[in-house]
Amino acid sequence: MSFTINHRYPSVKKRFAIWAALFSVGTLAMPATTLASNEIESFTTDSEHYFKSEDIFNLEYVSEVQVSPDGKYVAYVRRSNDIMTDSSRANVWLASVDGKSHRPLLSSKKSYYSVRWSPDGSRLAYLSNEEGKPQLYVRWMDTGQTALVTNVTSNPSNITWSPDGKHIAFTMSVDTKEKPLDVKMPKKPDGAKWSPSFQYITKARYQADGRGILEPAYTHIFIVPADGGTARQLTSGNYHHNGRLSFSPDSDKIYFSANRSDNWEYEPVEADIFSVDMSGNIEQLTQDKGRESSPVVSPDGKHIAYAYRDDEKVMYKNSYLYVMNSDGSEKRNITKNIDNSVSNFHWKDNKRIYFQQSVRGLAQVDLVSLSGKVETVASGLGGTTLGRPYVFGTYHAVGDVVAYTKGRTDRPADLFVTTRNERQLTALNEDVLGHKQLGEVREIVYQSSIDGEEIQGWYILPPNYDSSKAYPLILEIHGGPNLAYGPVFTAELQRMAAEGYVVFYDNHRGSTGYGERFALLLQGKYSSEYDFADHMSGVDALIEKGIADPKRLFITGGSAGGIASAYAIGLTDRFKAAVVAKPVINWLSKVLTADSGLYQIPFQFPGKPWDNVEHYWKRSPLSLVGNVTTPTMLITGVEDKRTPMSETEQFYQALKLQKVDSVLVKVPGSPHGIASKPSRMIGKVENILAWFKKYDSAHSENAKTEDTSLN
Repeated sequence: MSFTINHRYPSVKKRFAIWAALFSVGTLAMPATTLASNEIESFTTDSEHYFKSEDIFNLEYVSEVQVSPDGKYVAYVRRSNDIMTDSSRANVWLASVDGKSHRPLLSSKKSYYSVRWSPDGSRLAYLSNEEGKPQLYVRWMDTGQTALVTNVTSNPSNITWSPDGKHIAFTMSVDTKEKPLDVKMPKKPDGAKWSPSFQYITKARYQADGRGILEPAYTHIFIVPADGGTARQLTSGNYHHNGRLSFSPDSDKIYFSANRSDNWEYEPVEADIFSVDMSGNIEQLTQDKGRESSPVVSPDGKHIAYAYRDDEKVMYKNSYLYVMNSDGSEKRNITKNIDNSVSNFHWKDNKRIYFQQSVRGLAQVDLVSLSGKVETVASGLGGTTLGRPYVFGTYHAVGDVVAYTKGRTDRPADLFVTTRNERQLTALNEDVLGHKQLGEVREIVYQSSIDGEEIQGWYILPPNYDSSKAYPLILEIHGGPNLAYGPVFTAELQRMAAEGYVVFYDNHRGSTGYGERFALLLQGKYSSEYDFADHMSGVDALIEKGIADPKRLFITGGSAGGIASAYAIGLTDRFKAAVVAKPVINWLSKVLTADSGLYQIPFQFPGKPWDNVEHYWKRSPLSLVGNVTTPTMLITGVEDKRTPMSETEQFYQALKLQKVDSVLVKVPGSPHGIASKPSRMIGKVENILAWFKKYDSAHSENAKTEDTSLN
């Protein structure tokens, strides 16, 4: 239902009540009947064809892709939402590259994911919760028979076949028994019920969002026979050995990245490349300052490709694609001319490597030679997040076949392939969105008022947009801040547009995909008048175009976008209402209570908070709360460890002390990702819409007119 029609017509409940009352006394005259019929037709048409919150439960998207070794098929993970369990489900489907075949491989109410082809293509390894806790399985492609390969107590990840097809390697967390004290407690009598034992925390990294307090454990590399058997641990020591694994061609060694320094907790961007043989002997190949990660061995075993990011203590640095000899010698940067971070490396042959990067709001797949010559082979990747329009997508390549996730502004990610020409292999959402009228997404490029910096943004028009009218506008700010939005599908923002708003979002300074210089423009300045100017200049540009009504402006954002929203309402009273989601309000307290402080203190600030109180305070929205008059809703997950609830509560209490109309919405059981479950995503956006509706003066005036007309 459009925002305009909501203003113009009474609610469904009211209309039916009126019609029922009139029918009951027999006074419904013919002219009134005709008018009501027209009204019903218009209401029904809009209600059926606009994007509704319940549509979120029916959306699907492609999240993982794997090309078969012969290049003829793509196994992919198809994600959908289950309305009965309020969860996301992952099933595995198989599509032929020529587009002639498309069928399910592993499909049920359970989840199947992390698919990996065996080197000869005869088997498919995957992870599943089919029997409860996630385990590793193998499926034989000719018969469809499956085998349970592991029976482990922790979750396997990073599964990787050995080139001879005899073993599968994976990483897994292993608990350790670390007792900081020898405490003598009296013996508990039989049948006694005492309080739970005390919990001891000794590590600097003692918590993680989504996991809570971390029990002492370390991630290690395991290997298991592909036909099933006992998983054997290869690495040792109190270090984490996680991330991508890569075998040597003879299957005798596994290459990996780790920080095996005793100071690893305090070195968030330090890691080196190692190898471990089947006897557990570990050899270090690199020792540069910074993070060397994601090693991938060339088919002939002579070279190793890997990612490298230097250790400069700033909020963002590009990660480059390096290549070295398999013994660690002759390291060289082969993407030095690319001013963006690169990732997801796959050797095409012994001389060329595929990789992925984000450029101006979309991801793309490129191919680089060992001499550094680059060509783009696929573009427009994205659509793997349903809620907000983040630039997330993925691909996999074998030879000339590149499979990838690609959506549109009106569709989440589908499966695409290219072998020189692009082919779309799936259309997962035509049943849900094919008959819907979604908001049109348009690009806008403008200069920031503070210094003329070019900013790229997009705005979504309401369905049935009328260019002769100015519409209420919602400014929605992305998180990070070193992330980016793009012209991709977004359920949350499309819901806002369906309610009659123009929805504006931009990639302000600090966003990625625009080079390292642009990403570092917020170093020591987040949040500040600089990113604020980037947002407001876009808002003013849309007002100047006659698209946005200057008297009906609203603002929202989550995480880093929540920080920016809270900061903005301390600098201006132009917004009628604000929704601040999972924010940082006081940097002095945040870095000492959240799970990310060990990184943020040295990389985003000039020093420790007690030595730089003025700087931390200036960056904090709480420093501006005395200026705030904007009605504000706050919404945060109760279990959030990234931007703890204490941050939100500080702002709420401060607003109440200032007598600013405000409401605190707590999301039970939710970590930082408050929209990670379908109902939570719906709850988030519908609460935002309800808050803005409450403070939209035009809506209030129309509501009064509506009530008068019904008397």
